[in-house]
Formats: sequence, structure tokens, C-alpha cells
Amino acid sequence: MILKDRVAIVTGAGSGIGQGGAQIMAREGAHVVVVDRNLERARDTVDMIAAAGGSAEAKGIDVTNDEAMATLVEDVRGRHGRIDILHNHAGIQVEGTLESVSVEGFDASLAVNVRAHFIGARLVMPAMRALGKGVILNTSSSSGVFYDREMIAYTTSKHAVVAMTRQIAADYARFNIRVNALCPGWVDTPFNDPFIRQMGGREAIEAYIAEKVPMGRWASIEEIAETILFLVSDRSSYITGQAIVADGGETI
Repeated sequence: MILKDRVAIVTGAGSGIGQGGAQIMAREGAHVVVVDRNLERARDTVDMIAAAGGSAEAKGIDVTNDEAMATLVEDVRGRHGRIDILHNHAGIQVEGTLESVSVEGFDASLAVNVRAHFIGARLVMPAMRALGKGVILNTSSSSGVFYDREMIAYTTSKHAVVAMTRQIAADYARFNIRVNALCPGWVDTPFNDPFIRQMGGREAIEAYIAEKVPMGRWASIEEIAETILFLVSDRSSYITGQAIVADGGETI
């Protein structure tokens, strides 16, 4: 098991990609702290991990609550003595153009998709520096390296994640702490509902993917989870500051 005895914190892990990433880390030996604002969904993920023989715990926390996140990190470090991996995955998708998106939606996108990643990384950094190593993975999107039609709040936030990731990576590489951005393309989860509405429904999004994605299909959660495992493990030990795109060729 390539993550044996490591301690990982995964936010937004109650469903979708976050859940898949938490499961694969636990499968490979990590103890995973499953964070989701919906505690029941976090517990569902922990139950799946336990059923497969893995180790995990559930925490119901809103990642925009700085105090709750600080308490979480302090508690995990205190009980386990280390934090090896942070996957900042929690995010939101708000549709709309410059004129149609609400200002509240734009602000919420920055708060969840960017600021919460910043706070999470800031909080775990002392533990990683003390350990002499660590991995931070920030979820961006293929929308962080190009654009999505009429999704200004989302694309702005996801581009910011890539820039922030590169800056942290450059600043902390000398401490043997690697920081990368995960940039998934189309994965068939409820997270895409705002964009599907923007496109005009399920039939329209299926046609869009068939036309725009060279591989002609959605990614599976399992495919993205394998990318996560690569990035948080020593298999990517010389990779830092990169935006790793897994999108079936859409951004070619």
C-alpha cells in the first residue's frame, strides 16, 4: 500500500470526486479524515471505506468556517501526530455571465473555491514543515486552464486556484512540500447541474460532450481518483506546481 501510515484530510468528500479520492487513499493505507458540510454524507463515505477494510473518520464542517477548520487541523495533528496530505476539494459551481450572475454567487465562488483552499493549506503547512514533507492537492478544473461558456464566477475562481497552487509550490518546495492542482474535465456527478441548466438540459450536455471532448464521453469518478492517488503519492515525487488536466482531450 503506497500510502501506508499516512494521514490525509479530504474536503468535500461526502460525494463525487472527493468521495472517490478519499476511498482510494484509504484503500492504499492512509487514514482519511472525511470532511463535508453534510455530516451524514461524510459518514456514508466513512462507512464505504470501513466496509472495504480502510481507516477513516467523518467531520461535518463548512470549509468557509475558518475557526472550525483550524480546530479540525489542530485536533487531527494532536491525535495522529502528523498530517501528510491535504486534498482541498470542496467547491461550488455558479452559472451566469458577467451581467447575469449574482454578485453573491460570484463572492461565494471565491470564498469556497479559492479562499477555503488558501485557509486549508495555510493551516496544515506548519504540520507539514515540522514533518519535513507533505502534499497539498487543490481541486481546480479544466475550466482553470481554459474557459466555460457563461460561467464567469466558476472559471475565475478555478483560474485563481491554479495561480495560487503554483505560488505555494514555488514558496514551499524547499521544505519538501509538493503542491499541485487537479483539473478534471466532465465527470457525471450532480456537481454539474448548474452547467447543465445553462446548456439547456441533459440532451444538450450529452451532445456538447460528444462534440467537444475528443474521447467523446464523461470521465468516471474512478478515473479521476486514480489521478488523485498519483498526485498525493510518491509516484509523483518530482512533480510540483503543476495543473494536471484529466479531461479526455478537451483542452488540446
